[in-house]
Amino acid sequence: MRIVRIQTETGPHWGQLDTDTIHLTRGVAGERTGQAVPLAGAMLLAPAEPSKIVCVGRNYLDHIRELGNDTAGLPTEPGIFLKGPNALAEPGGTVEKPDWTESFHFEGELALVMGKQARNLTSDNALDAVLGYTCGLDLTARDRQKTDLQWFRAKAADRFCPLGPWLETDLNPADLRLQTRVNGQTRQDGRTNQMIFDVVQILTYITQFVTLEPGDVVLTGTPEGVGPLERGDRVEVEVQGVGVLTTLIS
Repeated sequence: MRIVRIQTETGPHWGQLDTDTIHLTRGVAGERTGQAVPLAGAMLLAPAEPSKIVCVGRNYLDHIRELGNDTAGLPTEPGIFLKGPNALAEPGGTVEKPDWTESFHFEGELALVMGKQARNLTSDNALDAVLGYTCGLDLTARDRQKTDLQWFRAKAADRFCPLGPWLETDLNPADLRLQTRVNGQTRQDGRTNQMIFDVVQILTYITQFVTLEPGDVVLTGTPEGVGPLERGDRVEVEVQGVGVLTTLIS
């Protein structure tokens, strides 16, 4: 099932996507209201209402290498950082390149949205806590990532996390193709089976320390091929079995 979040005349609304028709629902996974709207022309919103966005850095070996980091020993724990809800941006939306960075990078990722409160998850129940999977774009001010004490400005500025276009609930995240295209040219082409820490390991690790709430977002890391963006660029992140997240840079 595909779950969408759209803007209506009465405000944001959740729905279920059936081919090219959106059936509005009572809440994120509630029963259908009987109202329906066509997908064509609908204003899609980021399919999450998180209290926090938890991100995993350097989770693909080739990405570690391309950043010039030591790969003599693989990380023994996932590297975690946070974005706030302010970072969300809608699918098909526009993100302004900040004036305060000279190195504005794209990072395409598999993202997931939690469906229930989760604490101390295990390998047996971790995926049961996930509502669905989607495409994420971890926008990064690479120069500020290197100069600042924390990654707050580099990673968590307004609209630095486009998400969408919808949630796919029926998906196995273990081995999915992940691609990022800039102006139609493929820049990243990896698979989730190349992750150092898979989705189950990520969720069991995070929930040792932090309770994940329904609607929280987890970004799982990016494969090699990250690079700079300029004003006028069109970024597409595609996850197998989900769809394509498009973002315009202004």
